[in-house]
Amino acid sequence: MYKFMFGDPLASEFYEREPPIPRDEFVRVGADDLRGFVSSIFKAYGVPEGDSDVVADVLVTADLFGISSHGVQRVSRYVGGIRCGNVNVKPKISFYGRGAVGVVDGDNGLGQVVGVKCVEFALERVRDYGLSLILAKNSNHYGIAGYYALKFLDAGFIGFSSTNSDKLVSYVNSLGRFLGTNPIAIAIPTPRPPPILFDAATSIIPVGKIELYSKLGRSIPEGWVIDCEGNMLSGDAGRVLELIREAKASLLPLGGLGEDYGGHKGSGLAFIVDIICGVLSGAAWGVHVGYTIGSRPANVGHAFAAIDIESIMPRSEFLSRIEQYINEIKSLPKHPKADRVWIPGEKAWLTMQTRLKIGIPIHLNVYNELYKIAVDSGLVRELKIISRC
Repeated sequence: MYKFMFGDPLASEFYEREPPIPRDEFVRVGADDLRGFVSSIFKAYGVPEGDSDVVADVLVTADLFGISSHGVQRVSRYVGGIRCGNVNVKPKISFYGRGAVGVVDGDNGLGQVVGVKCVEFALERVRDYGLSLILAKNSNHYGIAGYYALKFLDAGFIGFSSTNSDKLVSYVNSLGRFLGTNPIAIAIPTPRPPPILFDAATSIIPVGKIELYSKLGRSIPEGWVIDCEGNMLSGDAGRVLELIREAKASLLPLGGLGEDYGGHKGSGLAFIVDIICGVLSGAAWGVHVGYTIGSRPANVGHAFAAIDIESIMPRSEFLSRIEQYINEIKSLPKHPKADRVWIPGEKAWLTMQTRLKIGIPIHLNVYNELYKIAVDSGLVRELKIISRC
C-alpha cells in the first residue's frame, strides 16, 4: 500500500483505464476483501502469513491500477507452481554483496516475496551510498514491475525495477520464442499526486493480456503474435494462447515485426534486461528461464535500483523542475482524436482512486476461477460482490 498514492483528495474524477465491457459479465469487489481472500488462498497452500499478504497486495494493486493481465487472474499460475513443487513457499532468502550493490538468492520463492526483500536491501544501502543496485536469482514471476519501483518512491527515492521472464517473444528478424517480455519500471516523485510511473513490457503486449482475453472469450488483433512460419495470428485468444504454450507461436517485440516501426528497439531493450537480470545476477536468461508450472524451477532474475535525489540536488529544487516539466507536457497541443495528454502512471493512479471508491471489476470467469481455487484448497471464505458493473 502506498501512502503517497492512496486516498488523495485531488482525485475527484472517476476514470477507469480498462472499463468493463460488456458490463454484464463483470462484478465489483472491494479491494480489501479481495486482498484478504487472495492472501487466504496462499496461506492455505502453506505460504506464511506475511508473505501471503505481500503476494496478494501485488496482485490486487495490479487490478487497482487497471493492469488486470497481472492481477488476481494470475493466482492460478502461482498456485500451480506451488503444487508442482517449482515454487518454495518457505524460502531461505540469502544476500551477499559489497557496498551499494549485491545479489539476493531467492531459493525459488514466490517472486513477490523475493522482490520485496530485494527492495529492503536496496533501501538499506541507498541511505548510506546515495545509490543502490540489488539483483536477484532463483526467483519466480514477480507481478507488475511498477509495484517495486513505487516502494522506493514511497520511501522518498527514485525507484527502478526490472525482471526477465520465460521465453515468449521473438527476437527481431527471427522466428520462435527466445526472449522474455522483460518489463522495465521507473518511479519518480512529483510535488503532488500522481507520481510519474513508467511500467512497460519490452514486448508489444504482455502474455497476461492474451491469458485474460482467453478467459474473457475475446479475440486478439493482428500484430501481436506470429507463428513459427512468420505469419501474423489474430482471432480467438484461447487458440492463440494454446499455440504460444505449444511453442508454435510467439509474441512480437515492442515496435512489432521487423525494424520499420522499431522492433529492433524492443528486442534490444529485452536483450539488455536479460543481461542485467539474468546473466549478471547468476539467474537464467532467454530460453533457459523456466515457466512457473514447468518441469524445473524458473530461476527468474530481477534488478532493483534506488537513487537518493538529495545526493545530487536539493529535493525541493528537483520537485520544482519536475513540476515545470509536467506543466510543459500538459500544455502541449492535443491531438484532435486524443482525450487528453497523459503523464506516465496518471491513468493507473486515477483508475486506482476510482476502484478504491466503487470496487474492482472482476470478470465472472476469473471470479469463479478464484472460488474454485479456494474450494480446492479447503478454504471456506466469501468474496462479497458489492455491485454488478
